[in-house]
Amino acid sequence: MRWKIKISLLLIFSTFFVGLLTFITILIPEETQTINMSISENSISTGVSEDVLKYKPIVEKYAKNENISDYVDTLLAIIQVESGGKLKDVMQSSESKGLPPNSITNPEESIAQGVHYFSELVRMAKSLSVDQQSIIQAYNYGGGFLSYVSKNGKKYSFELAESFSKKKSQGKKVPYKNNRSIQKNGGWRYSYGNMFYVLLVNQYLTSTTQKFDDKIVQVIMDEALKYQGYPYVFGGSNPNTSFDCSGITQWTFQKAGISLPRTAQAQYDVMEHFPLSKAQPGDLIFFHSTYPTADYVTHVGIYVGNMRMYHAGDPIGYTDLNNDYWKQHLIGAGRIKNGK
Repeated sequence: MRWKIKISLLLIFSTFFVGLLTFITILIPEETQTINMSISENSISTGVSEDVLKYKPIVEKYAKNENISDYVDTLLAIIQVESGGKLKDVMQSSESKGLPPNSITNPEESIAQGVHYFSELVRMAKSLSVDQQSIIQAYNYGGGFLSYVSKNGKKYSFELAESFSKKKSQGKKVPYKNNRSIQKNGGWRYSYGNMFYVLLVNQYLTSTTQKFDDKIVQVIMDEALKYQGYPYVFGGSNPNTSFDCSGITQWTFQKAGISLPRTAQAQYDVMEHFPLSKAQPGDLIFFHSTYPTADYVTHVGIYVGNMRMYHAGDPIGYTDLNNDYWKQHLIGAGRIKNGK
């Protein structure tokens, strides 16, 4: 379900002054960024699927045409969220072209239109001095969200995305169950657009400049990032099945020559324990009561620094440990006894 409408321009001339008022409302998927401005301070890469990566040359072609080559990886992440690369209208661009949903049946046409629309959002964001995350959300909400952010601090926040959707939907809520929504509010969203869109897109973007001083940690994370975007599979323990939380920690640590037990509880039992505040990249972070079980420890992830964790969520990827959900279930950090 995507929310996109055409840009409409209304020119109003006053009888006393000759003026121009341009009102732009764009209801299209996600976010963009300012022209010739990097998406973040660090370079960005994607953790998207092979189905999406096959469209990278086409995305690069049209991004270059629109002068937004800096945003190729963001566009690929949007494709991942919109279609997983498996629909013909891969960027869900039909509505932005004034057509019924899924009218476009040629993936290249979808990309050409989606990239063009994205470029318009980029330009609008630049004119309003709005931040980059707001552009991603605007790809889902439309350009009206950029105007809304411009009037409310010029910086994206989940709270702004939520309030915009609440206003547009007149407070109507609908069930929406996934890892992000359940963590935030138990599993619902307002019926206008998707207020979780930035969170969904950002999980496929990672910093290519992040390096770890510890060579073992680097090996672990190099392996872990191969599976970013894979689905969570309970009991999964290898790339053929995908992974659950302890499955991916066991697999990636083994690549660095470290043998871990199979379950989160068993992994916790072989660790020395300390508060999250003392965690270093490569340490494991443990949680309780994330699902009903007799074990005390029910979830585990890899700490990567800056209060972020890489784990088998749904899908596999990064998450922010400042999130209230993780704070409520946190046990603490762990490290292999006598070293990592």
